[in-house]
Amino acid sequence: MSHTESTVPALHGLMAEFDSAEALLRAAERTHAAGYTKKDAFSPFPIHGLAETLGFRERSVAPIVLAGGLTGLTAGWGLEYWTSVIDYPLNVGGRPLHSWPAFIPPAFETTILGAALFCVLGMLALNGLPMPYHPVFNVPRFALSSRDRFFLCIEATDPIFETEATRRFLERFGPREVNVVEN
Repeated sequence: MSHTESTVPALHGLMAEFDSAEALLRAAERTHAAGYTKKDAFSPFPIHGLAETLGFRERSVAPIVLAGGLTGLTAGWGLEYWTSVIDYPLNVGGRPLHSWPAFIPPAFETTILGAALFCVLGMLALNGLPMPYHPVFNVPRFALSSRDRFFLCIEATDPIFETEATRRFLERFGPREVNVVEN
């Protein structure tokens, strides 16, 4: 690798900074209408309609929770069955070894445990967490995104991204500034 190749950072995208939530929402709407698909917005508070404008689709955690619940139910019931019927059969008072009414409360609890664990792990996985670093942190003014500024980032991996054309496109929205986001 030559010296020039090692000093040129890879481009993550371009990020425009706005003063208001309305300006960010309008820019996001126009960006979506222009066909950009790899984009993200950053705001100090939720903005009604921004997620839909960015094209976020809801990733349902419900099937993951269901799978966790069924796994917990199966594991709990299986553990009880193994313990009471196969490994240590103890006939108390003439009751059957597989006394299903007695199995219900512990199996219910393992169902809840499995669903809760799968829910947390599924949410973390679908959100891509933990993410201790993101390239937008390389932009010095991005620290204002948690206070009073609004940012729209178009990623370089977008199929229609061209650095200069995308910069001109973002500048049409009247941002405070447009920054290059390096990896």
